[in-house]
Amino acid sequence: MSDVSIKIESQDLSIESLYKDFYTVPDFQREYVWQRNQVEKLLQDVHDEFYDEEGQIIKGPEYFLGSIVVCKGDGGTLQLIDGQQRMTTIYLVLCGIRDLLIEMNETPNDTLKAQLASAATDDDGEEIYRHRLVLQYEDSKGILEQIVNTTEQLDNNSEKTISVDRIKTAYLDIKDFLRANCDTSPKRVRRFYAAFTKRVKLIRIKTPSLTNALKVFETINDRGVGLNAMDLLKNLLFMKTSSKEYPRLKELWKKLIDTVNGCGEKPLRFLRYYIMSQFELDSKKPLREDDIYDWFVKNTKLCGLEDNPLAFLKELIECANAWSKFAKAKNMDDSANPYLRNLVLLSGAARQHYILLLAGRHLKPNLFSKLCQHIENLFFCYIIIREPTKTFERNFALWSKTLRDILDEEGLDAFLKEKIVKDLRSRSLSFNFAFTELNQSRIQQYRVRYILAKLTQYIEQEAWKNPAHDSLDQYIASTVDIEHILPQKPTSFVKESFDKVDQYDEFVEKLGNLTLLEKTINTSVSNEIYEKKIPGYSQSAFLLTKSLVEKPHVGINTSLNRAVKDLKSFSEWTSKTIVTRQKMLQVLAMLVWSIPNDNDSNLGEI
Repeated sequence: MSDVSIKIESQDLSIESLYKDFYTVPDFQREYVWQRNQVEKLLQDVHDEFYDEEGQIIKGPEYFLGSIVVCKGDGGTLQLIDGQQRMTTIYLVLCGIRDLLIEMNETPNDTLKAQLASAATDDDGEEIYRHRLVLQYEDSKGILEQIVNTTEQLDNNSEKTISVDRIKTAYLDIKDFLRANCDTSPKRVRRFYAAFTKRVKLIRIKTPSLTNALKVFETINDRGVGLNAMDLLKNLLFMKTSSKEYPRLKELWKKLIDTVNGCGEKPLRFLRYYIMSQFELDSKKPLREDDIYDWFVKNTKLCGLEDNPLAFLKELIECANAWSKFAKAKNMDDSANPYLRNLVLLSGAARQHYILLLAGRHLKPNLFSKLCQHIENLFFCYIIIREPTKTFERNFALWSKTLRDILDEEGLDAFLKEKIVKDLRSRSLSFNFAFTELNQSRIQQYRVRYILAKLTQYIEQEAWKNPAHDSLDQYIASTVDIEHILPQKPTSFVKESFDKVDQYDEFVEKLGNLTLLEKTINTSVSNEIYEKKIPGYSQSAFLLTKSLVEKPHVGINTSLNRAVKDLKSFSEWTSKTIVTRQKMLQVLAMLVWSIPNDNDSNLGEI
């Protein structure tokens, strides 16, 4: 008889089933390396798969997240040999869901608690309380245990390693994503949790020994784990190409793959957005990743694959090169494009705007920059009003047909007016309301920084009329902090001095309570009451911050005076002044992001 202990087992498991076991990441493994883009891409891909344009859960297929390789460890645990980045991120998502429910005064269910930690029996038969995932490599410094056990002390963690910072950042970004997409609704959080744990699947390959596990890992990474649409497209190209052209086809295919991989982009998303940007699709039937290969098979003539496969492949490479330039904030001629840079800072892992960028890549640099500026405005509006991402895709795909045929400025202006400006106008009231209610819990932190940077930059540009202020990077530099005017960590005196003590935490997070401040000045103002911070704010080089306490003034009717004339200064900092400033920033935002305002309100009316 064969011994089952020497068999390699392969199981198709949901996250719910996966986290019924205990895992360790051995100390010889590399540290946690995922960054914001990878974490947000995982969440965004799952969200796009399970939600419709109205933000409602839809019934549909399961979502496959790949494979992991494990082997038997000590005390009934499984050692993670491959897949620790995904498993750690999934574990952080579960922590984020639990903590978000607690913040909403909801009690996480027992199943969720057990997926994070539970009683287990060790090799001696003793019952111990154990976390479902333990990182054994030194650089982790216990950060995962801290997130599971004492999240409220996270800011006090004195151990600083790259891994600790990345895990902490991933956890905070996950919470930001959940807040933004679940609309601070416990019911929506629970529905996301159910879909995430029941419909996201991984293949777990379990081996009897570490040696076997390493061999399986090597084999998987060397040979691949099945064919996706990209692989099938390659096969289709070979079928349509004469054998004498095979060397050229191989050369071009390698160039395509190298270009897409060089962008850090998922090939299937690139193919999907390529199709949506270059061809007219049925607006009532979204193109899913599972449909990509079938689309190419049915449309070989339309896309040129039938008659000239090499020319088709060259077009794919051209689009991949364009994609690479967009990611680097460059026009097609390699000149810098500040609006593309702003989109990089705003979009995170989102890439829906690439549909329009690919459709308009043929435009001259000055026209393409104008297009990018309008896309940034609309994309930001969609983000603020929480427009479902599928709306982005649908609109951008529909508009691409018109955009592809535009050659001159007159045609582009007509397109922008008919599509983007009109769409912005229809959402103007929603934008006003959402911006007035905006706080740090409703949007990701990097987008909060982007918003404050854009508002600050606008005043500088209007005041000085100097190209030196055209780059947003100087406002998001590490030397610049997001300052909470009402302190995040107040002394009892500061908190009791506020006019609405019971709502202190709510007002701290409001956008009206935030401003950019040089790090050197921020250190000096610390957590004091507003009156003691005034001298620090007056020293800031940022006019939007300086104007909190005084309006800069030079000459008569100068651009500086005109830029700051409607900004408000405050002698005290109360709930009323925070609301007033937030309204002022909302009106300013209408100008910054060119939101059509049919009511003709202005800053002076606040």
